[in-house]
Amino acid sequence: QVQLVESGGGLVQPGGSLRLSCAASGSIDSIGIMGWYRQAPGKQRELVAVIGSGGTTNYVDSVKGRFTISRDSAKKTVYLQMNSLKPEDTAVYYCRVFVSGVGYWGQGTQITVSS
Repeated sequence: QVQLVESGGGLVQPGGSLRLSCAASGSIDSIGIMGWYRQAPGKQRELVAVIGSGGTTNYVDSVKGRFTISRDSAKKTVYLQMNSLKPEDTAVYYCRVFVSGVGYWGQGTQITVSS
């Protein structure tokens, strides 16, 4: 079994920054794609950013230039650096990690951007 533990959420003012972390543990042979999703109230969950095992990244247009996804393979951890946060970034953020082809979700962490 694989467990994902997220950390780094909270309340931040518009224009501020936060860094999310998602650490994987358990029975892990190989980690493939790692990513972050978010779900705002009343909206569907959307992909925010992904990073492949080789480091290739992709972002939803609304966060390009503001968010950066990275990974530390030795620590089995994926990060999301969020800068210039906007109220519309408010959502529950979930990490998703593929281990040996099986996708796992983190528990979710709340990000609230408000003055």
